[in-house]
Amino acid sequence: MNCRERVINAVEHRSTETIPWHFNFNTEVVDLLAAHYGSRDIGRCVGNHMAEINTQPLSFWQEVRPGCWQDSFGVVWNRTVEKDIGLIEDYPLADGDLSGYSFPDPDAPGRFDGFAEFCTGNRDLFRLAHIGFSLFERAWTLRGMTNLLMDMVDNPDFVDRLFDAITDYNLAIIERVSVFDIDAVCFGDDWGQQHGLIMGPNLWRRFIKPRLARTYKAVHDRGMKVFIHSCGDVREIIPDLIETGVDVFNPFQPEVTDIHEMKSLYGDRLAFWGGISVQQLMPFGSPDEVRRVVLETVQSIGSHGGYIMSPAHAMTRDVPLENILALVEVARGQFEEN
Repeated sequence: MNCRERVINAVEHRSTETIPWHFNFNTEVVDLLAAHYGSRDIGRCVGNHMAEINTQPLSFWQEVRPGCWQDSFGVVWNRTVEKDIGLIEDYPLADGDLSGYSFPDPDAPGRFDGFAEFCTGNRDLFRLAHIGFSLFERAWTLRGMTNLLMDMVDNPDFVDRLFDAITDYNLAIIERVSVFDIDAVCFGDDWGQQHGLIMGPNLWRRFIKPRLARTYKAVHDRGMKVFIHSCGDVREIIPDLIETGVDVFNPFQPEVTDIHEMKSLYGDRLAFWGGISVQQLMPFGSPDEVRRVVLETVQSIGSHGGYIMSPAHAMTRDVPLENILALVEVARGQFEEN
């Protein structure tokens, strides 16, 4: 059984002798691991089971002033301090006027360059196409977080128009992605805080849920699975996510939810990717503690399928190299046991 087959089994809630894993790292950790392994193909070095490609390629970003980059939506990100995503400096819809704004072209030249080669070169891996900042996040990066949250109460018609336009854009991207041999589309859209939803469940169901249902149906209609990434405590809408058609939920944070309870309640209908602490265990635990907790998690959460082993987010530079290697050791050690 290859890596892709293990992930498919996990997503479809079938047990495998080896639990699939997939780890992500920020830029500084990639550099650290490249020095350790002598290769920048970190995914292959750590044995990742999935291959990922973005629908907004790096070539679409333009440096508009030193250290500040504009994405294809017109948002300007300052990356002089936070180098992976950045901090927003310019919001294109800060004035609340949608009439003069144009969304990026889904058919822009170069957007899907390399997709065919990506699929061919990763036939043994589960292939994941990313639509980052997919709805709520896309809206607040355009409008501003505070403005958008106030709009949900004071100007719901504007929010409806904005969310519909973002959804239409996403649907066009899904249509174009589907011509390639892609296994799943992963939507990034953080809704949670450390305690509860940013906008609360009522506004989430009013503005976000109907658009997700349309979007996820389009993915399923084209034979692909739906992965979502939403940080924070979103426990109160997990049944809604299952209803809208989510197949895999990430990051599955142990600091904000009881991962064992979540698996018990929803593990027959929802697969999980994550579950290992990046707020406590990975940065502050010893290598032996990492090995112990990760092994216990795999044995508990991974039974009966429905689990892709991973820390609950991309690992940052505060995670010691020896702890990353301990995590990889447990993942790869499954082969020795089986």
